[in-house]
Amino acid sequence: MTAPAIVLVEDDPALRTLTTRALQENGYTVRPCATAPEMWRAMEQGAVDLVLLDIMLPGTSGIDLCRALRRESEVPIIFISAKGSEMDRVVGLELGADDYLPKPFGTRELIARVRAVLRRGGMDDRRTERGQGIAEFDGFTLNLPRRELLSPGGAVVDLTGAEFDLLVALADHAQRVIARERLIELSRTRMGDSSDRSVDVLVSRLRRKLSGEGREAPIITVRGVGYMLNAAVSRR
Repeated sequence: MTAPAIVLVEDDPALRTLTTRALQENGYTVRPCATAPEMWRAMEQGAVDLVLLDIMLPGTSGIDLCRALRRESEVPIIFISAKGSEMDRVVGLELGADDYLPKPFGTRELIARVRAVLRRGGMDDRRTERGQGIAEFDGFTLNLPRRELLSPGGAVVDLTGAEFDLLVALADHAQRVIARERLIELSRTRMGDSSDRSVDVLVSRLRRKLSGEGREAPIITVRGVGYMLNAAVSRR
């Protein structure tokens, strides 16, 4: 099996070297970069399974690079940055990042988060246990093998990896309230603990994408408890 390919964008030479070495020692292929132009060249060298993206870069910032990547790709993105405040994490998630790793970080945490995001990207064999992997609710069609959501009108709804997995977790427990902490465990969105706003941000983004044309998103908030997909789900 081909080793997962990771593009690492980090302008600190020492940290770039250490992170590259840690990833390689754990079986990953790494394309290290220091700037935006280097990142785009690395992306053209072949398939990319994950981008580790520093926010504070010379020239084009990591935030701008994330926006640009999301316009053309759903490749998983983990932000890495010395900025570790809650607001920075929220901004990263709003832009479509799949995780946020504040500096300084240890090798074990780095590898654990990389593995978790890559699993969310489609390496979970449990999905094959759900019939043919098609779930339908409120007119939407959730295709698990293809990791795709179709609107009632048949259009593809653009979801990030974290949004897709959160929706799958809600659909698996439809019409039941799921506590925020449990929702993190079920969707494996390792973006901090349940006291921060990570899940709230993802739910807010999902609601926007599931609403429209006079239709309200079928995700409701149970104050002080968690969230619920308020729709029947059929599978085939």
